[in-house]
Amino acid sequence: MARLAVQADSARQHIRIAAKPALPESIGDDDNGVGSFVIILRLEGTSDGERHTEHLKEPSGDTFASAKNVSKGAYILAEAANGTPDVIFLSTGSEVQIAVDAREKLKAEGINARVVSVPCQEWFAEQSDAYRESVLPKAVKARVSIEAGIALTWAPYLGDAGRSVSIEHYGASADYKTLYAKFGMTTEHAISAAKESIAAATA
Repeated sequence: MARLAVQADSARQHIRIAAKPALPESIGDDDNGVGSFVIILRLEGTSDGERHTEHLKEPSGDTFASAKNVSKGAYILAEAANGTPDVIFLSTGSEVQIAVDAREKLKAEGINARVVSVPCQEWFAEQSDAYRESVLPKAVKARVSIEAGIALTWAPYLGDAGRSVSIEHYGASADYKTLYAKFGMTTEHAISAAKESIAAATA
């Protein structure tokens, strides 16, 4: 996984110029890679941007949706098995793989989960009500955010029944697999959160 995040307005132009010569080789031919190039080009005039080039394992028997809507900030990466989700996973970066794996295991239990990749919440907020409803239907109140960061920014999308798989503190140092296991950034935790959210949504 490669990610480029640009936070400082004064640095954006220099980083973009430096990064562009390497982009054709690093993007690859996959849809997510093409979408990544769109995101780089959209950095101008935004307050946040990200290289979004995760190399995810496709769920068995399924294929990921086209990433043509990546520039809209959020899009359905993997649909629920029956097209009607019981729960929606929202994630970004390499943590999307956790959502994909959780979706697979939940499907085996008869629970249908949709995976929504969210490279940029600000861009998603710019979209039409109809598009946002198509990605995150109001009727589906069971939702789980997954990100190795604080859960606060996901709150507007989760509602009362939503749950977060997150890391609310900083300072630990180790390889990511060790840290993810220690702090619950795992497929098992995502599955547990999904079941809790479904229970809360139907209570």
